[in-house]
Amino acid sequence: MEFDPDRTALVVVDMQNGFCHPEGSLYAPASGDAVDPVAALVERARDAGVRVVYTRDVHPPGQFDDTHYYDEFERWGEHVVEDSWDAELVVELPDPDHVVEKHTYDAFHETELDGWLSARGIDDLLVCGTLANVCVLHTASSAGLRDYRPVVVTDALGYIEPDHKEYAVEHADWLFGELTERDDIDFA
Repeated sequence: MEFDPDRTALVVVDMQNGFCHPEGSLYAPASGDAVDPVAALVERARDAGVRVVYTRDVHPPGQFDDTHYYDEFERWGEHVVEDSWDAELVVELPDPDHVVEKHTYDAFHETELDGWLSARGIDDLLVCGTLANVCVLHTASSAGLRDYRPVVVTDALGYIEPDHKEYAVEHADWLFGELTERDDIDFA
């Protein structure tokens, strides 16, 4: 699968201590296993001149105090709280071109991501990171709704259960995006 480096961005979703490190509040072993493949993909993208964007899921301590329905702390427990070690990106990742802080599953929701990508003429998004069926899926689907071409990198995904990854990949392929693996990406 060929990508023009000038029109492509690699979006790395939520590769943070809270999800990827064994001491993280929502650690999933498959998310930890995804660190090296994601880091290798970032290096390849950077070498080809592709812009690299990391997202960070960050929750201010009182974010859900006055919500009516949407409360991630109720669903998942307190996690990636603002200014915590849990919310920091894993140290194994190379430096990005841009970091987007988000407060929901979708990296486009009430963030500057769309404007940042549009200002740089980006059309295609390679999407990887964690969790496959939560933040990766919601970010990739939101990209498609905004007329980007979301391509999910299936061998650079973290997840809790294998069937969660399978669902996310099948759903992305069926409804809004495309799939690829790292070795099938050609930056030309």
